[in-house]
Amino acid sequence: MNYRLSLLDQSPINDGQSAAEALAATLTFAQTAEKLGYHRLWVSEHHDTEKLAGSSPEVLIAWLLAQTSRLRIGSGGVMLQHYSPYKVAENFHLLSALAPDRVDIGIGKAPGGLPLSTKALRGHQSADNAPGFPAQLQQLTHYLTHLDDHLAGVEARALPHPPVAPQRFLLGASKESARLAASLGWNFVFAGFINTSAEVMTESVLAFHEYSAGKGQALVSLAVLAAQTREEAAERVAEQHNFRVTIGDKHVTVGTREQAEAFVQQAGARQFTIEQQQLSVLHGTPGDIHEQLRDIQRRLCVNEFVLHTPLTEAAVRLKSIELLAGQLKEIS
Repeated sequence: MNYRLSLLDQSPINDGQSAAEALAATLTFAQTAEKLGYHRLWVSEHHDTEKLAGSSPEVLIAWLLAQTSRLRIGSGGVMLQHYSPYKVAENFHLLSALAPDRVDIGIGKAPGGLPLSTKALRGHQSADNAPGFPAQLQQLTHYLTHLDDHLAGVEARALPHPPVAPQRFLLGASKESARLAASLGWNFVFAGFINTSAEVMTESVLAFHEYSAGKGQALVSLAVLAAQTREEAAERVAEQHNFRVTIGDKHVTVGTREQAEAFVQQAGARQFTIEQQQLSVLHGTPGDIHEQLRDIQRRLCVNEFVLHTPLTEAAVRLKSIELLAGQLKEIS
C-alpha cells in the first residue's frame, strides 16, 4: 500500500525552553522530515499563548523554505476570520514566487486563540459586521485565481503572479467543511486530531469525494506517536489531555485547564462547563500505526496523511517521525 506521509508542527514550547528554542526545534524537524522523505510540513497559527511559538505561519513558512530545498511548506492553517482575504492571497503568492511549487496554503476557521487575542486581531472591525467564513473563503479563492493582465485597473489583483500557484487546502472537521471545499475547488483536510469521531471522519471524507467529483484530494490529519514498543508509546500519551469549554451552544477545545479558565474569564461567561478529555492519539509501534493508516486508506480512498505529534519534547517528536519513515520505506 502506497501513501504519502506529511507533518504538522505547532512549535510547542517545552518546560524551561524559550520560544526561540522551540522555533529552532521546528527548523530541525523540517530539515529532518525532508531527509526522511516526508512530502510536506505545515505550521499552525496560535495567539497569545506561552505554550506554542507559532503565531504567524506566513513568517515561519518563509524561514523554513529558505533553509530546506525540496519539502513542501505550508500553513495548517491561516485563521482566515481575522484577516483580509486579499492580503492572505498576496502573502502566499509572494511565498510561491520565492519558492515555486513548494508552497501550500491551508486555511482554517477556528480563532486560534482566546477572546482577547481574537478581539485584538480584528482591530476596529466589529465581529457582527464581518462576513461569514464561506464568503471570506470565496473572496480568497477569487484573489488566488484572478490575476489576468486585463484586470489591471479594473480590480485589485493579489500580485506577484507566482510561476506556480500555491496548493490550496481547507482544514475542517465536518461534512459541511468538506462540501465547502469541494464547491470552491479546494482540497480538503479532515482534522482528525480535533474531531476524533471515526463516523464524522468517514462522512466528511466521503462527502468530499462525492461533491468534488474526483477533482480534488482529501487528506486526513491525525495525532500520532510511534515508539519502539507499544508500552513506551502508551506511557507517553497517557497523560495527554485536552479541555473542552462549553458556553451556551458554543464549544472550544484548548490544551490546558488554565487556558480553559482564561477563555471563560475573557468571554465574560457566567454559565459554562469545562470538561477534561483524554487526548486521542494513534500510538504504538510503526507497524501498528501503518496498519491503521492502511485501513483508513482502503476505506476512504485517502492517499496522504498529515501527522501531528502532540508532545512538547523535540527528541520524542523526531524519533517518532524517524520510526514511521523507516517503516514506510519497508512497505512501499
